[in-house]
Amino acid sequence: MSGSQATTDGDLGQVLASAVSRRRNFAIISHPDAGKTTLTEKLLLYGGAIQQAGAVKARGEQRKVTSDWMELEKQRGISITSTVLQFDYNAITINLLDTPGHQDFSEDTYRTLAAADNAVMLEDAAKGLEPQTRKLFEVCRMREIPIFTFINKMDRPGREPLTLLDEIESELGLTPWAVNWPIGSGEQFRGVIDRRTKEVVLFSRAERGKQASEQRLSFDDPALRELVEEELLDLAIEEMEFLEAAGAELDIEMVHAGELTPVFFGSAMTNFGVRPFLDAFLEMAQRPIARSSSDGLVDPLREGFSGFVFKLQANMDPRHRDRVAFVRICSGRFEKDMTVKHARTGKAIRLSRPQKLFGQDRAVVEDAYPGDVIGLNNPGMFSIGDTLYVGSKVEYEGIPCFSPEIFSWLRNPNPSAFKNFRKGVNELREEGAVQILYDIDESKRDPILAAVGQLQLEVVQHRLESEYGVETRLEPMGFQVARWISGGWAELEKVGRIFNCKTVRDAWNRPVLLFKNEWNLNQLREDHPELELSSVAPVVSGVEPISL
Repeated sequence: MSGSQATTDGDLGQVLASAVSRRRNFAIISHPDAGKTTLTEKLLLYGGAIQQAGAVKARGEQRKVTSDWMELEKQRGISITSTVLQFDYNAITINLLDTPGHQDFSEDTYRTLAAADNAVMLEDAAKGLEPQTRKLFEVCRMREIPIFTFINKMDRPGREPLTLLDEIESELGLTPWAVNWPIGSGEQFRGVIDRRTKEVVLFSRAERGKQASEQRLSFDDPALRELVEEELLDLAIEEMEFLEAAGAELDIEMVHAGELTPVFFGSAMTNFGVRPFLDAFLEMAQRPIARSSSDGLVDPLREGFSGFVFKLQANMDPRHRDRVAFVRICSGRFEKDMTVKHARTGKAIRLSRPQKLFGQDRAVVEDAYPGDVIGLNNPGMFSIGDTLYVGSKVEYEGIPCFSPEIFSWLRNPNPSAFKNFRKGVNELREEGAVQILYDIDESKRDPILAAVGQLQLEVVQHRLESEYGVETRLEPMGFQVARWISGGWAELEKVGRIFNCKTVRDAWNRPVLLFKNEWNLNQLREDHPELELSSVAPVVSGVEPISL
């Protein structure tokens, strides 16, 4: 529906209300190798967005996954950047925010969760909760995001389903409610029972990458015991009776408050349980919600357009050397060619080439609504956390930087390539691929790469070479901990000389202390208890970052 058509079809408020009611927006979080990218592909398959699902590590003619578009992702078989995939299913517009699967890119995941209304927590049935899942769960809890749990790889040997539920409750403090219950596991995984409808869904394997065939029967259908081994069915029924006796109820308000998680069982690889999950998720998921801002909570039905930048990506199309800003729409209707205000700079900007995103593929979008994510061409004017708005000023909460753990000098051994080196470093910093720090001695011009994990540094080097034509070398600095000084340079000057740490500055010219270990950090705290240190960099508003 174009903007002009929407205006003639009826009142904007009604158009907005209808569009918001049809939107579902969610991110998938998991530990590496739990099957996140595979599940993403299968959701696209069942949603009709693709005709054949790919594999993370494709063989022969088997197609690559849609969400892993970057060359290094294809080479290594891992997700290292967030992707947005928008598609329609059963009259619902879905915005799926695919997050990096590797823990070294958790900052990108944190930023993506800032744009999500719901989260799908993926677990490996054999491993249960894993460290990265726990860490991302805490971010969801901090943001009060509803969590839906998909226990994956039920077609392989795994832990008992009741044990997996108990672990979620005891370790996360989250009440689990199994929406469906598995019949068998491993090679004997036959299907699931929907606890709400008492309908049984039996699966049979399909050709690789295609939808699994499903047979649906009522719980009391006599044919059921002819299709499923009696001992498998009896065990599933016994376990379900145990769950019913436990007395927990499916409370949607508790789900939306992030206190109860609906749990689903299945296998993304074989497609078992994917469609039942997608159908139930869209029924229970939270619609686009009000967002905190400088002007209080902003309702998605507020008629003035507003949204914020949560991700920047350079060179999605290497042929055009483009830079794209990902904008989560929070209120009102977005229309192509509209003029908006940039909250940080106060400038008016005409948005003439907005794009609908689907992995690396893009198409011009005429209009979009709360819950949607659009791509805007970014000639250097946007930063992560920027707010765009129409009407009365509104500014959404910024996205902070988290403490890095690995620090290396980035050397450019070829002075003639400095122009491309500088451009590449600045653009990769803008998109948050890595944090950039600088020595306080301005004669030392080489930047310091600060990352959560080693793979982040390797990706930066790879992209500098493949996208900007610059070969670089890294020199590890031997530090493991960074802390920002809350009081800034003035507070640091009061303290005077300090030992066993290095003082550097970040891209906003704020003092950062680097420590070799936690012991050195604790020693400084004992020596200078008046010095307030933070592991999270506060959001900076209205200040342009330093460029190399």
